[in-house]
Amino acid sequence: MNDDLIAKLREVSFATLGHFLERGFVSHEVRAMVPGGRVVGRAVTLRLAEPDAIAVNRALIALQPGDALVIDMTGDHAHACVGAVTQFAARCAGAAGIIVDGVVTDINELRTCQLPVFARGTAQLTTKLIGGQTSQVNVPVNCAGVEVHPGDYVLADDNGVLILSARVLATVIDKALHSDLNEPDLLGRLRNGEPLYEVLATSIGNG
Repeated sequence: MNDDLIAKLREVSFATLGHFLERGFVSHEVRAMVPGGRVVGRAVTLRLAEPDAIAVNRALIALQPGDALVIDMTGDHAHACVGAVTQFAARCAGAAGIIVDGVVTDINELRTCQLPVFARGTAQLTTKLIGGQTSQVNVPVNCAGVEVHPGDYVLADDNGVLILSARVLATVIDKALHSDLNEPDLLGRLRNGEPLYEVLATSIGNG
């Protein structure tokens, strides 16, 4: 585990990373179901090949503190695979959050628990106790257009979800933090009435 990188990721504005990266950004259709949450975690992945609640339980059992569960519903946007019990179980495992390329249920309970959950929306139709063998835990998955490998870093807040390897994030994190440090000065110059052409000429790449 890269403790130095994790510490920096916890400090950076995720939107600032968007100035320096072009891939890894999950579709805007996957959004925060629990407003105000922030996720920095390592991906535990689940490819749910059928609406099987038992497969979801297997993924929950695989979680370690600091992990983020990423669920690929393989195109099924009808069955909710996460609800109040699933979320609370992930919280008890020490998870950082849950990302679902699909829908969830028990929205009021999800907001009460406050473990960050990201999904496409909500539904009343849910997974069943199937117990099949077609779903897989900790394999490469696709999350709303992003290829996700077990151990990738999951960064999510109200602005969206970014999932990338530690190797890629390490190449931009210091530049992003530097940009964040400069932002208060830029805002201060604007508040003080400094001409836009002078301020903006030196702020390309800042939020």
